[in-house]
Amino acid sequence: MSVLLKTKEQFQQNIITTFETYAEAPVSQAVRRVVLVTGGTGGIGSAICKKMAQQGHIVATTYRNEEKAFAWAEEMKKQGFTFHLYKCDVASFEDSQKMVKAVVQDLGPLQILVNNAGITRDSTLRKMTIDQWRDVISSDLDSVFNVTRSAIDYMLETGFGRIINISSINGQKGQFGQSNYAAAKAGMHGFTKALAQEVAKKGITVNTVSPGYIETDMIGAVPENIRNNIVAQIPVGRFGKPEDVAHVVSFLISEESGFITGANIASNGGHFME
Repeated sequence: MSVLLKTKEQFQQNIITTFETYAEAPVSQAVRRVVLVTGGTGGIGSAICKKMAQQGHIVATTYRNEEKAFAWAEEMKKQGFTFHLYKCDVASFEDSQKMVKAVVQDLGPLQILVNNAGITRDSTLRKMTIDQWRDVISSDLDSVFNVTRSAIDYMLETGFGRIINISSINGQKGQFGQSNYAAAKAGMHGFTKALAQEVAKKGITVNTVSPGYIETDMIGAVPENIRNNIVAQIPVGRFGKPEDVAHVVSFLISEESGFITGANIASNGGHFME
């Protein structure tokens, strides 16, 4: 039964009450958790960090370049976001252990981990140096072990965990001049499937997200004619946005996604289908 409000005061009070009811309900239902996003200052990483913060989580991220990181943090503050930054070389196991321990001490139990850090060192194999190979394997694949191994015990202690590994379309189909990168990204999903089986009964899920070509600074630096050729191969007719990837991560970390583990979810506009 509807009730007609007869006074201005009653009308205003009803608006306030209704707003408070709808504004508070989602917050009261959400569980605020500590999230660690490695390499969060890049294009995809930034979108993931912001999405996690918008959901009410406490977000920490790693960096190596101090000048770039603090410039990024200032820009994020202008947009209304405050993140916790930790200097760490995720290719180092010792650095990763110290960083994860600091996050837990500062922010509380770590329950969500997004392994997003990565680099490229492109070259055909016959010209690739051992340093180009090792740099990519260390930063893109060893880092997944280093940080996850450092974080997994905290998730096991609390009986809840979400681990998301950001791979790539090129880890699925390969790419000319990226034998190092493709190997690292493919290995990431092998890691996902094995760990998912180990911790499934402990309340922890482990999944991979494989983005296609996403509008970041790296894509922006590609000559226009090459970008046009790439877009022509994408069925949806556009590059992805960092927010497209962040949306998939957001879906996978939710309590409602607890039955999804060991999966590799493509976010590539149909560019590659398995």
